Amino acid sequence: MIVIGIDPGLARTGYGVLSTDGRFPTPLTFGCIETGGDCRPSERLLEIYDTVSGLFDEYGPAWVVLEKLFFSRNVTSAMHVSEARGVLLLAAEQRRIPIAEYTPNQIKQAVTGSGRADKHQMQEMMRRLLRLEELPQPDDAADGLAIALCHINMVQLR
Repeated sequence: MIVIGIDPGLARTGYGVLSTDGRFPTPLTFGCIETGGDCRPSERLLEIYDTVSGLFDEYGPAWVVLEKLFFSRNVTSAMHVSEARGVLLLAAEQRRIPIAEYTPNQIKQAVTGSGRADKHQMQEMMRRLLRLEELPQPDDAADGLAIALCHINMVQLR
């Protein structure tokens, strides 16, 4: 089973692709879609859509897993994240890929045992749990991996 975890954002969208065919989840790829602040928001959303569509088509995931929007006091930032989530949901739905969502605390709890883990702790846990030689960079990519791993852990508990 292949799971793609995505940490949505307009400026940076982290992703991680994991395969669970073996005993341990295996990272197939991970990274970050970084869109230019000098581009129009619609151009940035198109770049996110095109990139994740390519990932979906290349890997044919059984699940796409997103971090649920954590509404902060910054309404503008929340709107941008919502727009990015919209294009991600559209790309998955067009391909009829099931979608799961988890809160930041659920993800942290599932992969570190603590809902209060910081960015560096998340990167270190991804390095250890996925047997990576180096910390996954940037931290948005580590978040994408963590989101995918959270879902794999949840599915195995059922």
